[in-house]
Amino acid sequence: MAQKPSIPKGTRDFNPEQVAKRNYIFSTIKAQFQTFGFQPIETPSFENSDTLMGKYGEEGDRLIFKILNSGDYLSKLSEDLFFEKNSSKIIAQISEKALRYDLTVPFARYVVQHQNEIDFPFKRYQMQPVWRADRPQKGRFREFYQCDADVVGSNSLWQEVEFIQLYDTIFTSLGLKGTIIKINNRKILSGIAEVIRASDKLIDFTVALDKLDKIGEEKVKEEMLGKGIPKSGIDKLQPLFSLSGNFESQIESLKGILSTSEEGKKGIEELDFINNAINSLGLKTANLQLDITLARGLNYYTGAIFEVSAPDGVKMGSIGGGGRYDDLTGVFGLKNVSGVGVSFGLDRIYLVLEELGLFPETISKSTEVMFINFGDKEALFCLKAIKTLREAGINAELHPDKITNGKHMKKQMNYANKRSIPFVVLVGGEEMNKSIYTLKDMKSGEQIKVPLDALINLVK
Repeated sequence: MAQKPSIPKGTRDFNPEQVAKRNYIFSTIKAQFQTFGFQPIETPSFENSDTLMGKYGEEGDRLIFKILNSGDYLSKLSEDLFFEKNSSKIIAQISEKALRYDLTVPFARYVVQHQNEIDFPFKRYQMQPVWRADRPQKGRFREFYQCDADVVGSNSLWQEVEFIQLYDTIFTSLGLKGTIIKINNRKILSGIAEVIRASDKLIDFTVALDKLDKIGEEKVKEEMLGKGIPKSGIDKLQPLFSLSGNFESQIESLKGILSTSEEGKKGIEELDFINNAINSLGLKTANLQLDITLARGLNYYTGAIFEVSAPDGVKMGSIGGGGRYDDLTGVFGLKNVSGVGVSFGLDRIYLVLEELGLFPETISKSTEVMFINFGDKEALFCLKAIKTLREAGINAELHPDKITNGKHMKKQMNYANKRSIPFVVLVGGEEMNKSIYTLKDMKSGEQIKVPLDALINLVK
């Protein structure tokens, strides 16, 4: 019995229309990356395991796809370890490589490995697939593309300002108006943890705070108490739970909360600088919002934290994110190299554009004109014309099968219709003798006989 074809969960096949739409997003993002001065690089699909492990936290490590060693990878495994069935111990013995989890850590490795060839600050962009052993759901896949832009070798906050402009420019170019660029700062979160005397529980504190919109103030307080954060400290957070208003008013409230934390005040200064610059420069269609609960990437972000949401009314997770990392390259031996970067979630952006009907109709266009095949002599005559059409930048093709009866004619016409080819050309003995072509508009049904130069102008 034949095997039923299938693909792994969390992966997808893409048909020609989907690929065209994805390429539209790629090309739009790539064009703006280049406009902003970023240079392209690529890194391998898989890295040495020790390059990736330990860089994303315990949860991230669990989601990394490990690659089994080649050959008889169990031959060197001791019986005791085999029967112990401790997967974490066994995997270290049988797997030395892993599929990349994101593009940021491989980029850090690249910078250290090629530091003598790089001019700093180094602005790079990278558009490649990544893999995560996650539970598949809407907008979340096990294989997906990331589109990253980073700058390393500069502490300047003007980079953060430029990334906000980059987000705004790209999403405006895609027609996705009203996106929300959320920003926070790791120093502010650290400062709050310091004020409530829970610096050793920064992750527990931020994880709970991040749930404020979902479970409400009282549940968040209960979770913090359960994590060992003192009630006296939680009471000091009361102004934080009612933080509202515009960017400037929230900054003023934070100044009161963080008056005793030097780290927190530094975070406020950085956010104030970025916000003032954006207010002066202006944004095209995006909105910049301060979100004090934003706590993504705390294992490596040290300053600004970004997350981009689709416009109001679209139910979708973040479609972009990033932040400042002061010493990500330090784990590979290159200390004190600050960087900041952002990522675009291609697959989620695709779903949002699809939901809102924002893909241009023209991007799915493939063949613009198809020549009907009436026989070998006619086909050769047509291919000469097709060569000229292609040189003129027109997508043209000849149907490969020649017509021997009326059914074949109908079949070729239906083929053109199903592929949404707007024009069909018919060439028989009369056309060949007169060096003309019968051009049929598949939408109106109108047919006219024209020379080749006129055919080119009409199709264009």
